[in-house]
Amino acid sequence: MPTLEKILQHIGDPSQILHKRSVSGGDINDAFHVETEQENYFIKRNSNVPSHFFQAEARGLQLIRDTETVHVPEVYYYDTESGTGDAYLVLEHIKKEAPTPRSEQRLGEGLARMHQATGQGYGFDQPTFVGELDQKNSMVSSWVEYYRDQRLLPQFQLAEEKGRLPANRKQGLRQLMDNLDAFLPNDPGSSLLHGDLWGGNWVSGPGETPYLIDPSVLYGDRLMDIAFTELFGGYSRTFYESYQRKAPLPDYYEEVKPLYQLFYLLVHLNLFGEAYGSSVDRIVRHYTDVKG
Repeated sequence: MPTLEKILQHIGDPSQILHKRSVSGGDINDAFHVETEQENYFIKRNSNVPSHFFQAEARGLQLIRDTETVHVPEVYYYDTESGTGDAYLVLEHIKKEAPTPRSEQRLGEGLARMHQATGQGYGFDQPTFVGELDQKNSMVSSWVEYYRDQRLLPQFQLAEEKGRLPANRKQGLRQLMDNLDAFLPNDPGSSLLHGDLWGGNWVSGPGETPYLIDPSVLYGDRLMDIAFTELFGGYSRTFYESYQRKAPLPDYYEEVKPLYQLFYLLVHLNLFGEAYGSSVDRIVRHYTDVKG
């Protein structure tokens, strides 16, 4: 794979690298702020990754950019070959500033408009990643089918492989997945979703401009994005009020919110262990008790 210097030359910057410093915040990739005589870049680096590892993120950023609703960093380059060497994703460097009520308001409004970008069905037409976990996708006509078979079921199977499904949890999850259509709408409307919208995946840039970063896009129920924003915090009341003014949430949102949070909790259970088990169990009990 080409070196960083060769990559920068390839994108039209043959100038000398002046500074390169590590940036904290991610536990999957090495991240750097690189300053050349010509430009500033935000660069991610990883090794031994699949060919679509950075391509999926780059495509997600471009799809969001194409909606012209909320800003994302410009993508300058990404590697598309599997191998043992370093792979790079080269992005526009966004100078982060402290969030303000104005940037939070603009984020809520922008996300609401982004969710108006619709798809032909539910899912996505290529694999993506959630964290470091590869995520297979296809497009289907049923949201319940997609969410059950391509989101919950793979995490269930991985948790089973990892020994993180004691008998009660396993039985409850199976029961919940078997009855998912009792709780989720089959055709809620297909919106372009960020897909990994925890509080660390947006930044406030210059001029109080919000930017979305690190997407794992799909077409699905917009409530899935909103539910994840509430799971680990990081969003203000201003954000939610601004979103609601542009795209009011349906009355049943609170009923489905835990179901959408369940997917992300299963991901965390698989990535980080039993610390997330009790939260998974609480949600499973709630819905299996309702069904029972």
